[in-house]
Amino acid sequence: MSISFNGKDEQFNEMLSVALQVEKPWELTKAEFDDEHKEWHFYFDFERGSEFLCPSGCGNLCKGYDSDWKTWRHLDFWDWKTYMHARVPRVKCESCDKITTVSVPWSRPEARFTLQFDSWAMRLMSEMPVNAAARELREHDTRMWRIFHYYVDEAMDAVDFSKVKRVAIDETSSRRGHRYVTLFIDVDTKIVLFATEGKGKDTVGRFKELLLGKDVSPEQIEEVCCDMSAAFIRGIQDSFPKAEITFDKFHVMKMVNEAVDDVRIAEQKTTPGLKRTKYFWLKNESALSEEQKASLTKLKDMNLQTGRAYRLKLAMQEFWSTPHILADVYLREWRGWATRSLLQPMVDLAKTVKQHEEGILRWFHSKMTNGLLEGINGLVQASKRRARGFRNVHNLIAMVYMTANKHRLPDLRADRAWESIKKRIGNSMEPRIARI
Repeated sequence: MSISFNGKDEQFNEMLSVALQVEKPWELTKAEFDDEHKEWHFYFDFERGSEFLCPSGCGNLCKGYDSDWKTWRHLDFWDWKTYMHARVPRVKCESCDKITTVSVPWSRPEARFTLQFDSWAMRLMSEMPVNAAARELREHDTRMWRIFHYYVDEAMDAVDFSKVKRVAIDETSSRRGHRYVTLFIDVDTKIVLFATEGKGKDTVGRFKELLLGKDVSPEQIEEVCCDMSAAFIRGIQDSFPKAEITFDKFHVMKMVNEAVDDVRIAEQKTTPGLKRTKYFWLKNESALSEEQKASLTKLKDMNLQTGRAYRLKLAMQEFWSTPHILADVYLREWRGWATRSLLQPMVDLAKTVKQHEEGILRWFHSKMTNGLLEGINGLVQASKRRARGFRNVHNLIAMVYMTANKHRLPDLRADRAWESIKKRIGNSMEPRIARI
């Protein structure tokens, strides 16, 4: 079935032009329905002698001197795949003396999809796995990832780094086998500034290179929050020598919990009642059921080594609410108590705390933690499980940016492409729609 327009049905022609977001000098010349493949094909052309704005941006009007047919996938019409075809000219601009292919208003340069298709694809990919969105759109997921990368990269390139002063660093697993992605987040704006494969000193160096590429001096970074990884510490000292380091308090408490559990594991060999009580000692007592609280109270009254370690844990929890002026004294007393306990895991922990004392006490000045990064890590892992893998780390990093930043960066809105359409068209379409 073929439908041709000869100018007699101007109202229907205009309705389709509005729906397809096409304006002069482009004109809809033909519409065809492929019954075999269940596809719509719309063809656009321009009158001989039409002028186009110079694609180089000089603002000069130029006439086309040759052209080539191009095709774009558009949003489905009536549940059928829809394609737009247009004869796209090249122009030679007398002002800037360049020969350039004209940019069509309904698509990005060199793209195979219209902006409206991009917009709908981004909306779907922000709410479901990319492969599921690809099935819904009846496109290969590789093409969907290209759209996804384009808009996410564009949004991240627009992030303002000029006021970044406080940064938190953490890593998240990218796949099994100790493969990681390291995240750098602006503590004040809660934006993931940078994600890169690997962990340790090299990743910090890459973040420094990113800042330099955006004309931001590394000396602008005043505070960095991280765990006690020696590689992170060396990287920060080398790349950001003027930055103060705060060790994440949640990481400190994780180390305390691990030491308590090491004591329990060793003691349960002679005290079978400690078996299957791991979370009694690691959870906050307020999170335990009444039955669990009763069991914990009974165990604490047995004068166990694990009970002594548990009391050290409770004392470290109280440390974070200590008045700033007394924090160094409190921490010194806690180290002495842990050392005198003669519980080897707690003795080893006391040595680690002493080695990193300055960064632990820095929390009372900066109040910085990696709590937000832990939340982002959870979102990323959930996305990984839902998508059953991202094929490569670059896709995962793009998904990290989308997942973590989509409510903080305006350029990651689902209607990002539609905004581009309105900017390119310039005039509101509403009066034309009203006439129809």
